[in-house]
Amino acid sequence: MDIHDLSAAALSEMIRSRRLSCCDVMIHFLDRIERLNGTLNAIVSLRDRQELLADADLADQDLRQGHWRGPLHGFPFAIKDLSEAAGLPCSYGSRIHAGFLPDYDDIHVARIRAAGAILIGKTNAPEMGLGSQTYNEVFGVTRNPWNTAFTVGGSSGGAAAALAARLVPLADGSDMMGSLRNPAAFTNIVGYRPSYGLVPSLSNELFLGTLAVNGPMGQSVADVEMLLAIQSGRDPRDPFSWSPQASAPDYLALPLRIGWLGDYNGYLPFEPGVLDLCRQSLETFRQLGMEVEDVAIGFDMDRLWRAWKVLRHALVAGGQANDYADPARRALMKPELVWEIENGQALSAADFYDASMTRSDWYRRMLELFERYDALILPTTQVFPFPAEWHWPEWIDGRSMDTYHRWMEVVIGPTMAGLPVAAMPAGFSADHRPTGIQIIGRPQGDRQLLALAKAYETASGWLDRKPAL
Repeated sequence: MDIHDLSAAALSEMIRSRRLSCCDVMIHFLDRIERLNGTLNAIVSLRDRQELLADADLADQDLRQGHWRGPLHGFPFAIKDLSEAAGLPCSYGSRIHAGFLPDYDDIHVARIRAAGAILIGKTNAPEMGLGSQTYNEVFGVTRNPWNTAFTVGGSSGGAAAALAARLVPLADGSDMMGSLRNPAAFTNIVGYRPSYGLVPSLSNELFLGTLAVNGPMGQSVADVEMLLAIQSGRDPRDPFSWSPQASAPDYLALPLRIGWLGDYNGYLPFEPGVLDLCRQSLETFRQLGMEVEDVAIGFDMDRLWRAWKVLRHALVAGGQANDYADPARRALMKPELVWEIENGQALSAADFYDASMTRSDWYRRMLELFERYDALILPTTQVFPFPAEWHWPEWIDGRSMDTYHRWMEVVIGPTMAGLPVAAMPAGFSADHRPTGIQIIGRPQGDRQLLALAKAYETASGWLDRKPAL
């Protein structure tokens, strides 16, 4: 078996037992990056090869002296280019910030580094993370390892492409509007959006921005669990952070009931074939002995969409106000970012409060559903991967998409409720484009959700399929 085909746990153990040297691991992955990354454009700001080999040699010296740094000892790791890592450029995919070199780590990055990872560079992301399509004017377009004519999704698109191509053993990402989930569906890997606060993060504004999270991506649920254990846990700098319980009952020993949300009773349009594949995945849960039934959502989903736009407009406008006020910097912004800011600046306090009330009502509705169901299932995307040259799909099944992100409306429900979501593969179109499902868990029910996702992974077998590279 090639090094890049090892699970994260297996790679960790082989390094710790010195059956594999950190130098050999680094050489293997750097050689693979050199061969494939020029086409995929997944990893950006790659550090000098000799510097990385020197870091790997130091990691090997530590092991020889009996010092094991942690489960990621010697792992080549590329951080998403929306998170700060000391000594690595952080552009946020924006020409405004190109050349920014932070002298600090975001919390989850510091934990990855402390666990022994060797940071080799960054993974590509769209400008300021806006849009589920990974392209920007700093580094260009990231392409899908399954077919480089198509998009990899976003905003954690570079991370997903790097994982699917086995350029790195693990990857981090972030998710506000499906950014850990959409790329996972488009590349047949696992993306995990944790319950809000499980993975702490540094932020200038601490209390309003409760839509976005950081989280793990991997080639299996076990890989995701390994990275999540490193990223998660209480940090006083994040007032919403929390630590999971040390143990939990055997969730899968209970008779589980699964609710299928589908297209929200016809509300959402889908590219032909996507919904059918996702519905077929429900048979896997039935084969596992679970009861699955359709759910009437019982909520005005257009009201939720309107509230989503208000909250997103306001948060983007607030965070980007200084750059927008400078005409020279504003000229460097992509139109979607300008649109978000200008809509945000037109909002009133009452608009923001009303949107937050809608979000509150939605959360209460989710709690009602979880009184009956142990997990809820939604498709992860409304389309299959589309041409990499498109900025976004303007039509889905004859319905016009009136914003740059309307085609990803299917992901906002879990975000608005702060729920944990495992994005899992659900199959391929006739022309071999991947898609996936969202398995949605109870608030702070991450441990139980991951157990369910692992059972689905084993029974479905989709993660055994890999792109031919």
